[in-house]
Amino acid sequence: MASAPASARDVQAEEVQGSAPGATVLAMADRGRVGSLVFSSKSCAEKEWSGVETMSATDQKISPDAKNAAKPVESKELAKPKASKPRIDCIDGCRFALVFPIVVAHFARFSTNNLTALKLLTQENVLVGGFFVISGYVSAYTTTKLGALGVEEKKVANPELFFWQRVMAYYPLHFLSSAIFAPMFIWVERNFNATWNMIAFRAFLNFSMLQAWFPKEAEIWNQPTWFLSALTFSNLTMPTLVLPNVANLSKKGLQKLLAGLWGVSLLQKVSYSETARFHSSKEHPVDGKVMMPLIWNLTRFHPIWALFEMTTGIIAARHVMLDTEEDKRNKPMNPIWLFLAAYSSLALRLTKYDFNDAIIRGVLFVPLFTEFLTAMHRDALTAQPSAITRFFGCKIMATLGSLAFPMFIVHGPIGQIFYKKAIAKKLWGKPMPHAFFPFYLAICLGLSHLVNEHFVKNKKVGAFAGKIAQKLAGWTEGMLRDR
Repeated sequence: MASAPASARDVQAEEVQGSAPGATVLAMADRGRVGSLVFSSKSCAEKEWSGVETMSATDQKISPDAKNAAKPVESKELAKPKASKPRIDCIDGCRFALVFPIVVAHFARFSTNNLTALKLLTQENVLVGGFFVISGYVSAYTTTKLGALGVEEKKVANPELFFWQRVMAYYPLHFLSSAIFAPMFIWVERNFNATWNMIAFRAFLNFSMLQAWFPKEAEIWNQPTWFLSALTFSNLTMPTLVLPNVANLSKKGLQKLLAGLWGVSLLQKVSYSETARFHSSKEHPVDGKVMMPLIWNLTRFHPIWALFEMTTGIIAARHVMLDTEEDKRNKPMNPIWLFLAAYSSLALRLTKYDFNDAIIRGVLFVPLFTEFLTAMHRDALTAQPSAITRFFGCKIMATLGSLAFPMFIVHGPIGQIFYKKAIAKKLWGKPMPHAFFPFYLAICLGLSHLVNEHFVKNKKVGAFAGKIAQKLAGWTEGMLRDR
């Protein structure tokens, strides 16, 4: 007698204990151009920072808008020069520092049997919060006013276009990878007796990026893409609800909002912990046992909490952008101490203070990583940035950061090919041994480079995505405003 159809988690976790994926993508467009804010190719990175000058200790250029603003106008009052936004290159390098350990974490149990190593390496659910923060940080920096309250009106004048341009920055690669690997995903589901109706429903959730709203289905097909689902909801709120309101807050208002967001987020994390467990001992994915899995999925996947962390990044960026001249004269803290503190929080798993991932992420990692970004931002604006700021802003880290988006998309399906029992047994006779793991990482890196060069940076793909965004904005006009 046939067994009952497996749940999405049963299908996906049979050999790959999925957890929060590696990345966040946020896209922004300037004058109709599309670029990725969190994971970006070099060309997309240039677009995302459009209108933002590259920061140099010896050379700060004046933006075209600032030059035009300085020219005489016909009115009685002369237009005041507009503040120039230096490009903060070190933010780009931080992406790789987040995505690489997440890629390792998703398949770490196929690299070693050492439980101590696995405890340290399988904390993707903590690290992923950093991507939401970066997403909001760059969004705020590129769309709000420097040294003044408010958003740059022309960038949010058409909120529907704003939204769709961001979605179309990451959807083409998501669609392509889903279409290419769909036969593999469907074959696995059929092996676990999933009905065609269930498969069709999961395909709909995957291609519509709605899976994060369904705790039983959040890790369907390419597990890390739940993040795109959560991010899409956050993008929907940006042009009318979040960016304009947060950008109008003073520093004191920003601090109050941040305290409120962290308080509510902590309340939810404590609620989960009280229901399940406060500590991570024997916690997934070290032994594969999850207590209260649906509540855990609501804690780590739900779009509302993604929005909270993205707004945290917006608040942090605005706090730096509102610095006065007196603030700028103060020597900023060396960012390396905050960076080390944030990543050292992962080591708590090896101590008696081994709180679960939700607590570590909400109480320690995200707040510390957010402070690290603001400290590095301020440090980058000085004449002599610290070593860690120069490191994350160097060409090598910028190049690696440009691979973060394609690596985030492709590492899941590639990992399933080599390590998911049903697939690996069919292809190779068994899952690949521990010694193969470095080659898996190299394959992900190499394939990400090819995808980045020939698809993400492809001008025809970008132009097509831009046209689709324009059409969707026209069809949904009035969706985000009273019109």
